[in-house]
Amino acid sequence: MRKKYVFSAFVWALALCFLTAGSAFADKKKVEIAYVEWSSEVASSNVVKAVLQEKMGYKCELTAVSVGPMYVAVAAGDVDGMVASWQPLQKANLDKVASKLDDLGPNMEGVLSGLVVPDYVTINSIEEMNANADKFDGKIIGIDPGAGIMQKSEIVIKDYGLSKFKLMESTGAMMVAALKDAIRQKKWVVVTGWTPHWKWGVWKLKYLKDPKAIYGKVSDGFIKTLVRKGLKKDMPDVYKFLDNFKWTGDEMAAVMVAIKDGMKPYDAAKKWIAENGAKVDGWLK
Repeated sequence: MRKKYVFSAFVWALALCFLTAGSAFADKKKVEIAYVEWSSEVASSNVVKAVLQEKMGYKCELTAVSVGPMYVAVAAGDVDGMVASWQPLQKANLDKVASKLDDLGPNMEGVLSGLVVPDYVTINSIEEMNANADKFDGKIIGIDPGAGIMQKSEIVIKDYGLSKFKLMESTGAMMVAALKDAIRQKKWVVVTGWTPHWKWGVWKLKYLKDPKAIYGKVSDGFIKTLVRKGLKKDMPDVYKFLDNFKWTGDEMAAVMVAIKDGMKPYDAAKKWIAENGAKVDGWLK
């Protein structure tokens, strides 16, 4: 009888542990992260999601939006945050809502953007584009209309007098497809491009020199993390992780290449955090 009682007590204790653990997990709130469907932001946002779910026990939802609404969503508290604020390209977007959100500073530094061509294109500067407009079919292949690089490109067209060119709106995926097709045919093409991006590891490309520094310099470029007001109080551990989240272009590129090679974004992110435990532990300290 005593053995039966001891066994029953053990079973009840074990059941209580499971119930307590389940209750603790249920108490975790869902975290929602907004992002833009650029290869860089797919990578970074999925790494954040993987850490939140695999290491911190949260449920994380990624919400794909365009650039402008991404800032508005964080400022309005409709989402908890974003790790995709490219600066100074998106300065105007941030300035509109800066007082309504918490700025956690850069999560990556040394990013670059500008007009990109295959290395077989024989010009090296934006100043040479007008004289070769026919070779480019008079087009600059762009991305989302609300992106900071598109706004800068409009200024480039005006300030460099590129009257023979039209900036074509598309998406990051369509821009890459146009670049790939032109390279396959060895045609001249100019696209809005940025670093980090996996395309630099696939094709031989170069930035056209920008003497007026409209796109800025490498030392100027960085990506910020922004979160909603109140996140620090509501989910202090999430706030602390996002505040600590910082990585390099090479680290991001590893995730981007894995995705390009066929892995699902979340699987690529899980693989990266598993292989970079010390880095992740630093974010969670």
